[in-house]
Amino acid sequence: MFSYRHAFHAGNHADVLKHTTLIALMKYLTQKDTALTVIDTHAGAGLYRLDGDYTETSGEALEGVLKLFAPVAPPAPEAKPRKPTVPAAPEVLAPALQDYLNVLKALNPHFAQTGEAAHLKIYPGSPFIEQQFLSGRDKLKLFELHPTDFKSLAGNIEQLGVGRQVTVSREDGFEVLKTFLPPPARRAMVFCDPSYEIKSDYARVSACMADAVKRFATGTYVVWYPIIPRPEAHDLPRKLKTLAVKAGRSWLNASLTVKSSKLTTDTAGEVIRPGLPASGMFVINPPHTLKADLQLALPQMVAKLGQDRHASFGLEHGG
Repeated sequence: MFSYRHAFHAGNHADVLKHTTLIALMKYLTQKDTALTVIDTHAGAGLYRLDGDYTETSGEALEGVLKLFAPVAPPAPEAKPRKPTVPAAPEVLAPALQDYLNVLKALNPHFAQTGEAAHLKIYPGSPFIEQQFLSGRDKLKLFELHPTDFKSLAGNIEQLGVGRQVTVSREDGFEVLKTFLPPPARRAMVFCDPSYEIKSDYARVSACMADAVKRFATGTYVVWYPIIPRPEAHDLPRKLKTLAVKAGRSWLNASLTVKSSKLTTDTAGEVIRPGLPASGMFVINPPHTLKADLQLALPQMVAKLGQDRHASFGLEHGG
């Protein structure tokens, strides 16, 4: 049950989609004067080292955030240029990706000074992203069951010195969510990001979101999910869409595919599994600005992070 560690996957392409979307949500939702309660059901450790043993072992950040912000290599010069070349204009990031970059720079001063991806060492999980946008009136409630990650999360949050604004509990986020809805100020965002290591997580996510919408229909509910060759994975966004439509709530579903999900073989005939080829973010009651934010950011993610001709994005909405 406790074998999954997000440290192996920190900064991968799924995190790029996940955290770009999360930052856009937090930026919008914290603009209002009314207090916001943010509930993170599967918070993880909070902070990760991209030069640590876990991340370097997997190498996933190299195909994710480090690749996203790597400088664009100039084209090879022609042997006999026919006319003087004009220097390319600097790349302009989509606003949502620029906001993502700014969050990373705030945690990595050397990276902020040089702009070199090699100096990006510390990567924030969702708790540190969420906390950065809170005002004094807002609350953040973090839940994590993994004993090691819970200990790391509690220590990382303590170092922020934010007092009672942020609470950390070693509880099952699926179960405890119901006790906080509706929130006192009637404004809440729930972020649900389980490992899906256990197949039953898919059903628990849809059941948890259905219960949450019944308890507090106007909350913003955010679900990350993997897109893998498993029926439960493909059913989850469909179930969430059905849930939103039946409840009369608006919804948005964004996905990022970086490579084919098909199995291949190497020269020795050994089967090569593709790892995680794609993931999605499903939002119930999204801000009206989120679609436009992602319409600009997703094509740049595909261009930067795509690994083969199957790289693409999807963006659906309704309600």
